[in-house]
Amino acid sequence: MTRRRGRGEGSIYRRKDGSWVAQYTVGDKRRYIYGKTRKDVAARLNKAIAERDSGIVYDSENLKLADYLDRWLDSIEDTLRERTWQRHEEITRLHLKPTIGSVRLDKLNALEVQSLYRSKLDSGLSPRTVQIIHATLYKALKQAVRWSLVPRNVCEVVVPPRVPKSEIHPLDARQAKKLLDTARDTQLYYYPLYVLAVTTGMRSGEILGLQWRDVDLDAGRLQVRRTVFNGAVSTPKTARSNRGMKLSKIAVEALRQHPRSSEWVFSSKKGTSLSVHNLHNRSWKTLLKVAGLPNVRFHDLRHTCATLLLSKGVHPKLVQELLGHSSIEITLDTYSHVLPSMGDGVASAMDDLLS
Repeated sequence: MTRRRGRGEGSIYRRKDGSWVAQYTVGDKRRYIYGKTRKDVAARLNKAIAERDSGIVYDSENLKLADYLDRWLDSIEDTLRERTWQRHEEITRLHLKPTIGSVRLDKLNALEVQSLYRSKLDSGLSPRTVQIIHATLYKALKQAVRWSLVPRNVCEVVVPPRVPKSEIHPLDARQAKKLLDTARDTQLYYYPLYVLAVTTGMRSGEILGLQWRDVDLDAGRLQVRRTVFNGAVSTPKTARSNRGMKLSKIAVEALRQHPRSSEWVFSSKKGTSLSVHNLHNRSWKTLLKVAGLPNVRFHDLRHTCATLLLSKGVHPKLVQELLGHSSIEITLDTYSHVLPSMGDGVASAMDDLLS
């Protein structure tokens, strides 16, 4: 005689059409398992009860993906840098919710996600932007797995587009000097900013995040403690980005002549931190045009600093520390085009030693 199942162990019965049904509860919710044979249903019921009892229960409560993403964003707002959270919110609002937001969280499949990426590329978005969409969705679904809302992250089997390695366009020494001379003659307030960019390789957000208390002109040093993006202040990009550095004589002199009208080294007329968009659009582009230089990015001044130093034989490890790269591999990979010319001196050095 078949043992009667106890309370909470579920029940199995046969329907009029001959199929079998198992019934069990999770909390105050009743769940069902359907199958063609009693043996199959019983096996699946035992597994489901074991998962329930061990805490492995997947219950998305029929959540639509859009509703889940809203809850996810709320839960992580205080755990991320403001700029990072804003990027996730923007990706969710502009790209995920309008396209796949109506899909139930537990019904989302890899094909739908892969098709989303394809449609975004076809609409003209860059591979890099689609990669950011993938990163946001991947992170959100990873949390859904942790919360036992879904059994797996479908993004793990989706292939995001590859991003072609972007070329860097550093200025050579002559062009860099032309840039600084023109800035001194036509944009005196911004002149120290460009000197810092060329001589230290600091990111634009790091320069705009400088406060006078971070600068010791007598010692000729400064400390990178924060980054600013259009008013949003956050910690530096990586742990190594929080760094100190020795200033060149030209940088010290430029900063000594710079007015101190605010706690920020570079501030607006209201005394607030400068907007990076205003810097790029109103100052940088005009400076390039007046100086007759190629239309490169402001970020290429960071590459200019690195390539100038490497071409003069400065050790890559020192360049890594100056730029705040998280590893020397990043430095070597980014500036590999400069390193072969550095090797020309190896043979001559050996000749000098042994001749």
